[in-house]
Amino acid sequence: MKGTIRFVFLGCILLFLSSSCATKAPLTPIKTTEVVESPAPKNIILMIADGTGLSQISASLYYSEEPSNYERFRHIGLIKTSSASDLITDSAAGATSFSAGIKTYNGAIGVNTDTIATPTILEELSERGYATGVIATSTITHATPASFYAHVKYRRMEEEIAEALTYSSVDFFAGGGLKFFNNRSDKKDLLAQLTVQGFEVDTTSLFTNRILSKDKKYGFLLADGGMPKMIDGRGPFLGDATQLGLTHLSKDPDGFFLMVEGSQIDWGGHANDGEYLIGEMLDFDKVLGKVLDFAQRDKNTLVIVTADHETGGFTLASDNNNYNKIKPSFSTGGHSATMVPVFAYGPGAENFSGVYENTAIYRKLKLLLGL
Repeated sequence: MKGTIRFVFLGCILLFLSSSCATKAPLTPIKTTEVVESPAPKNIILMIADGTGLSQISASLYYSEEPSNYERFRHIGLIKTSSASDLITDSAAGATSFSAGIKTYNGAIGVNTDTIATPTILEELSERGYATGVIATSTITHATPASFYAHVKYRRMEEEIAEALTYSSVDFFAGGGLKFFNNRSDKKDLLAQLTVQGFEVDTTSLFTNRILSKDKKYGFLLADGGMPKMIDGRGPFLGDATQLGLTHLSKDPDGFFLMVEGSQIDWGGHANDGEYLIGEMLDFDKVLGKVLDFAQRDKNTLVIVTADHETGGFTLASDNNNYNKIKPSFSTGGHSATMVPVFAYGPGAENFSGVYENTAIYRKLKLLLGL
């Protein structure tokens, strides 16, 4: 009997050292939507490198003669990207998680799983006096940019999305997609409709040599579909459009919200075309440098850089086991379920470290801004 008691007693001591003999209360989950006390940013720039995971970002280290601008960040997190309908998200559901803070089904643009419109961060900030803008190398009606200003049940409804842009609260936009405005199945002239809504629209070039009026809205539709690839001679469109947008929107005394998408990194991943993907990635990295320079001078701008998902299962493998030679490789023509990094710079950036759901980006922004 004494041996039994001694055995139980010693066992209890050993258990206590690791987990205690008493029943423990469950650990309280960390609330990822809480924010630490910090000055609220005046401006928000959300940069989305569509389809970008760590290997795509790593490509900006190995294939550029200049240091990658991703190396300038000190606050880095990871987001879980699954949608409400699928383990692997698409760009529509992924972007809607950023814009509206909800998990929805693949294909949804600014609507919940019941196809009910949900207010976006762009719309909410516009109501509070912020200037707003969206820029993309895809059509401006494509899934990611559309998710910030439109509400439709399916991403392929680009004619409906184009019409939504004409009466949206967007003040500045640039990208492709002209055909959805002037060559429509319903014969509507949405370019004229944009003019009625106070936009000055150009379909040939950016106004890089003009001073834009702070009292006007501007739209640039510079390709029928998506913009050309970088490797096909697109040139500095994304950087010039971003610089123009920053110059124009920063005139607003109440602050601004700007979404910039490097859309075709994703397209290079879908095509399993390493040259295409890397060309788009290097272009995005240059634009990122411009944005960080702006934020560094301004000191009141929060920059968040992330992706809706990873595309292509992209890796930087060794070429025939030669560890001094990299061969871009792919495992799928679609998206993958891998977590995606988030980089943040500026007031409140520390709140974007950690591991959390993609919807938390929206909630963290609202908490930081006191909305």
